[in-house]
Amino acid sequence: MTKKVNISTENGSDVDRVSEAVSSKIKTMRKARSLSLDELSRRSGVSKGMLVEIEKGTANPSIAILCKVAAAFGVSVADVVSVAEASSVRLIPPEAIPTLWEGPAGGRAELLAETSGPDMIELWRWTMRPGEAYESSGHPSGTVELLHVERGALSLRVNDARMSVPEGSSAVARTDAPHRYANDGEADLVFSMTVWEPHRPRTPFPP
Repeated sequence: MTKKVNISTENGSDVDRVSEAVSSKIKTMRKARSLSLDELSRRSGVSKGMLVEIEKGTANPSIAILCKVAAAFGVSVADVVSVAEASSVRLIPPEAIPTLWEGPAGGRAELLAETSGPDMIELWRWTMRPGEAYESSGHPSGTVELLHVERGALSLRVNDARMSVPEGSSAVARTDAPHRYANDGEADLVFSMTVWEPHRPRTPFPP
């Protein structure tokens, strides 16, 4: 089941402002690098039609699509959703934390904090209602996730490997392969996730 990004703040307000910021940021980065939509599509693997809709502010892209676009620019998702700031020490207040996934029963994935640039570290907090699940086709090569279950039990699958991570336990997963998080229990699932994506040499953009 493909989940879509719901770009919103913690209290669910000001969605239009954040969506507009994402649209503007992607358009600005593309033009600064003198890239056509066709070229960005080729580099990111995202269709030109989707890129057009994102820049118009009318798309509802998945987390995977935002990751692909960010990777094509050599930046982090935080650079795209404006979570990160150029500062050695910074505070991210609750109202600035975006929700990048919402489940059909009200679950959510919040990007709590993230470093800027290609050497990316992300901190997430996921809440899943019973029966909800999120699937990913895989992140860039070498990506590792550290997971800790605060409440409930996480059903984790990476390729054909399956594991149940109970409350209070942690897990380490290499997620550059297809993977899935799910709440197969009868109570809410809450877990934190740290994602490390190693630096990868990138093809230079045209001058």
